[in-house]
Amino acid sequence: MKLLRVGPKGSEKPAIIARDGSIRDLSGVVADIGGATLLPEGLAKIAATDIDLLPKLDASERIGPCVANVGKFICIGLNYADHAAETGAPIPAEPIIFMKATSAIIGPNDDVIIPKNAIKPDWEVELAIVIGKEARYVEEADAFDHVAGYCVCNDVSERHFQTERGGTWDKGKGADTFGPIGPWLVTKDEVADPQNLSMWLEVDGHRYQNGSTKTMIFGVAKVVSYVSQFMSLQPGDVITTGTPPGVGMGIKPEPVWLKPGNVMHLGIEGLGEQKQNVKAYSA
Repeated sequence: MKLLRVGPKGSEKPAIIARDGSIRDLSGVVADIGGATLLPEGLAKIAATDIDLLPKLDASERIGPCVANVGKFICIGLNYADHAAETGAPIPAEPIIFMKATSAIIGPNDDVIIPKNAIKPDWEVELAIVIGKEARYVEEADAFDHVAGYCVCNDVSERHFQTERGGTWDKGKGADTFGPIGPWLVTKDEVADPQNLSMWLEVDGHRYQNGSTKTMIFGVAKVVSYVSQFMSLQPGDVITTGTPPGVGMGIKPEPVWLKPGNVMHLGIEGLGEQKQNVKAYSA
């Protein structure tokens, strides 16, 4: 299933993509796409619904974040061997965990705002895991039992804040609008192999990232198991899993940074596409 949320910010309706490509209203079936809806029984309820009988929604309406009320927005850093190489960083011995603020979450096509005092804003196309069942000290062999599905994430970053202002990476990752997710939450039954998905990102029509989840250092099962050793995971938590090469900071001979007026366009095989206009901060 391809689940999404449609409507103005703060008033999104749960929805699903029908077989004919139309968007159907799920608000008579579930309250929202998040929390209990993502439990196995919640997804089973949607799967048992005759989607063709549901009302159609206007395809021109805004698409919101594909998960509502995200509890934790967790990130795995330097998780692609080829991306680590382009940054000159060693291959991590264990997954690097950091957090993005949940207030960074926006819809897949909402504007990305460059924060005040930013110097080095950057892009990162990433596969995101959406948790569907509580996970605590989960074995890697059982990790997929706790996954509801996947979505596209743009892990927008400010490298100056991230690496040159001291402390952890979080301050360069959590600005408002730095976490577009969607357009859809694609349930795991539709993704045969999350470690074999092509992914790409363009800025103003120039393709900078052209990679695959094949080059992940730590795969989806390992990531879910590993994170669950340090914190419990609840339905609706989102884990982004790292980015392939081609980020702005890795461009040679000089890095390329986002600026107002840019348009980012990105996607992952089978999970849909995003497009964001980049704008300057305005009080």
